[in-house]
Amino acid sequence: MGGSSQAGSTRASSRSTTGTPVTLLGAGEVPPAPPIRRGVGTAAPGLRSLEAPVAVLAGALALSLVTGDWIAGAGVLVLASVWPLLKTEEGPPVLAMAVTFQWIQVTAGLYYHGLTGRPLPAVVLSDYRPMVLIGLGCVVALAGGLALGARLGQRPLGADARPERAFEWPALVAVHVGCVLLTGSVQELAWRIPGLTQGVLALTYVRYAILFIMFWRLTHPRVRWVWMGLLLAQEVAIGFTGYFAGFREPLMMAAVALLSAFDRRRWRHWVVLAGLLAIMALSGLIWMSIRADYRSDFESQLYAESRQERLERVAALTSTWVRQDFTDLTDDIDAFVDRLWAVYYPALAVERVPALLPHEDGEILWRAILHVVTPRLLTPDKETLQSDSEMVRRYSGVWVAGDESRTSIAFGYAAEAYVDFGLPLMFVPVFVYGLLMGLAYRAWLRIIIHRELAVGFAAAAFWLSLYLFERSWIKTLGLSATVMVYLGTAVLLLDRFLPVARIPAAGPPPRPGRDRTA
Repeated sequence: MGGSSQAGSTRASSRSTTGTPVTLLGAGEVPPAPPIRRGVGTAAPGLRSLEAPVAVLAGALALSLVTGDWIAGAGVLVLASVWPLLKTEEGPPVLAMAVTFQWIQVTAGLYYHGLTGRPLPAVVLSDYRPMVLIGLGCVVALAGGLALGARLGQRPLGADARPERAFEWPALVAVHVGCVLLTGSVQELAWRIPGLTQGVLALTYVRYAILFIMFWRLTHPRVRWVWMGLLLAQEVAIGFTGYFAGFREPLMMAAVALLSAFDRRRWRHWVVLAGLLAIMALSGLIWMSIRADYRSDFESQLYAESRQERLERVAALTSTWVRQDFTDLTDDIDAFVDRLWAVYYPALAVERVPALLPHEDGEILWRAILHVVTPRLLTPDKETLQSDSEMVRRYSGVWVAGDESRTSIAFGYAAEAYVDFGLPLMFVPVFVYGLLMGLAYRAWLRIIIHRELAVGFAAAAFWLSLYLFERSWIKTLGLSATVMVYLGTAVLLLDRFLPVARIPAAGPPPRPGRDRTA
């Protein structure tokens, strides 16, 4: 019964809290290896590791055969390489999500035309295939640069080295509501300060960082489906009441948060992800179909100042759109895909350069860099940005609407890189930009102490900076620099102001009903 009996005993039997017998090992005793169990239908580890590559290759081959275009299969292989390439140990999967959106802008019309046979302007009026290949090359170069930059000097940071939460739920909700209410006023203020317009506008993006933190908290350590659905529905409704497609960013923030907690073994995760993708496509289609009528009413001051009036107008237009006949619906889908597929004007430019116009030898990129590094606050006479339509007119040979109608038709950084350098040198600046952004992504995740602030800033800043294939170099570099300097500084100051102490993990707000976990 004393110490001698305990020392002489090598094993004892006990029971766990669940009633399962547990064998307690003596000092220095090694537990036996668990038996290897392979039931019927269980593949060996080596075979399981081949399942995903084989499925991707089979899908690529099948899509090439169905569409009759080998580029369709190549596109699948590019997308399949992006996600493992951009998988990082820390932070949300926002880099992969942003590059995927660029991939969609490059390939959407290719798959739509190949699967449905529906004619699109880029298919009928241009040789689009070379531009699709160039776009896929840009996606690969950008992803490669991001992956290298995010891994340089990579050193895992222990979970106990930083506090997890910056705010408790009441404060987080209050900040979010304040951001929603003040965004319009801050935007009006920004245009009254010419020297700081872009910097002040960048501060409005803090709303997306806070929103992502909320989504992140609702998906970690378990997914709270009810609260996440309610929050997303509210944000999408608010987004539809703006002048632009403000519902897109909330949907993307929710998708990135969900993917960060995605478990491919859970069927519910697949169902929710598929539903989220369907909502993205449907909301984009509805917006493209109703936005002309919706925006025309902004001439009324009462309408422009009343969110409720605008929401009711959106509901009425959507109700009318749903009741239209099938022919009109297919025409709307054609227009939506055509708007999403950003290759038409670049494809025309590829046909004309250098056949009719010479390459610019880096002049476009150099002007963009000079514009970004010249602050308007110190240079009041800095020239204003010209409409992207000027690039389309010059290099694509199409007289599109421009400054005279306060319109800008996108040309895109990929087309500018081609006009500047041609193949294959055009991919070098794309890779370098990706490398710098990858380094910045890694750096921000390390220097922001509170983890939720770090992932919130990373999700908002790098999504906004990276997701648009059709954005020009001058706007891409300008937005990236502005977000890093202004929004990054604000978040960093807040991070240093908050006490560096772990805030107890507070659960979600009281449940509105039965809240199922993941």
